[in-house]
Amino acid sequence: MSECTHDCSTCGAACGSREQSQAPESMLENPGKGSKIKKVIAVVSGKGGVGKSLVTSLLAVNARRRFENVAILDADITGPSIPKIFGLSRGVEGDGELMIPAETRTGIKVMSLNLLLEHESDPVAWRGPIIAGAVKQFWTDVNWGENDVMFIDMPPGTGDVPLTVFQSLPVNGMVIVTSPQDLVSMIVEKAVKMAELVNIPVVGIVENYSYFRCPDCGKEHRIFGESKVDSVAAQYGIPRVARIPFDPRLAAACDRGAIELYEGEWLNEIK
Repeated sequence: MSECTHDCSTCGAACGSREQSQAPESMLENPGKGSKIKKVIAVVSGKGGVGKSLVTSLLAVNARRRFENVAILDADITGPSIPKIFGLSRGVEGDGELMIPAETRTGIKVMSLNLLLEHESDPVAWRGPIIAGAVKQFWTDVNWGENDVMFIDMPPGTGDVPLTVFQSLPVNGMVIVTSPQDLVSMIVEKAVKMAELVNIPVVGIVENYSYFRCPDCGKEHRIFGESKVDSVAAQYGIPRVARIPFDPRLAAACDRGAIELYEGEWLNEIK
């Protein structure tokens, strides 16, 4: 056997050097210096307006109530709403090298573009690559400290930002958010196929606006149609299911920046 020259282009042997040279190069980025994040969960949907930011916030609040150290990366650059939900206006500081995220009243760390704008209503008219780059910087240029879990509030769809997040960040799982309308199967299927494409498990599905409970009689009304979330979860092998009612108190809590005061056990199974 001839001596290995480590030039795989002129050699047909199957060896460790060839396997190493042909292995795909990882695109994962390291978080900012000083950051230790044990688990990263992306909250996704195939369309907008289904309540990803609400679900992200509730999951973060639940984790904080379990005495976990929690962070939220708001990846919805053009429509950031996490600061409003938690009552944050400004608060991102710097240590001379990295940004330091803002903290909510209970100690949830938050990084969002709205915390960097002069006015929260200022539009962000950026093209896709710039938006994706900003999201990556929220991971690499921020000192997140030590966290048990980070939730990423994703923009809708499967464009530049989701691809950047799934390729650059060590996402451990996805939570899919949907609603009871008939197109739910198509929305979930898009999200599931994206998860399969990037090899990330779907850990749960949340149906928002699932029902309305009458405050007088206590009866549940399916305003947006009968729930399909159980059959959809079974079809795609999603292990955990949760439902959030249509509740004006939740909307009011978000408007007041008081989501950390919410009462409800709807998402206790999604961990």
